Amino acid sequence: MPNRAFIGIGSNLGDRAANYREAIQRIAAIPETRVVRQSSIYETEPVGDLKGAFLNGVVEVETELGPEVMMRRLLAIERIMGRKRVKGKTKRGKYRPRIIDLDLLFYNKETIDTRTVKVPHPRLHERRFVLAPMSELAPALIHPKLNASISEMLAGLKSPFRVALARADLVRPQPKRGESVK
Repeated sequence: MPNRAFIGIGSNLGDRAANYREAIQRIAAIPETRVVRQSSIYETEPVGDLKGAFLNGVVEVETELGPEVMMRRLLAIERIMGRKRVKGKTKRGKYRPRIIDLDLLFYNKETIDTRTVKVPHPRLHERRFVLAPMSELAPALIHPKLNASISEMLAGLKSPFRVALARADLVRPQPKRGESVK
């Protein structure tokens, strides 16, 4: 029986929409993994002192891979797409601009806390940019540590950061030169 996982996607550098679409294509290409559903895409204010809004969303996947292997695959996608992770604190602090950010949010109903995998994601309950798209896909999903549903966590969240559905023209693939817009 396949495992059910939810993956958060975010981008605030370069062509954010193209980065977002490419990430989904690469996730769908992971062996023994199938993208089941995608949330809407949200445009969100950056956390911390970052400049430039993020595009964020969530995909639900079914996979035969274990959580550690899935996490390694997600990190590999980030590297391939040009993300450079910086270890330790930088003068910018914890939050940095990202070509792509892939987070393993949930893996079945498991709680995992290893050096390489932390599931559920440790801060997802504090982030409207995660809870809003998660509520589209699994509003009744119960957080195994907090014993609250996604919709309950979203309703109770007090966050100053704006999260809004992205404009359709922002996320629709752009026509190639010489192609007409349909």
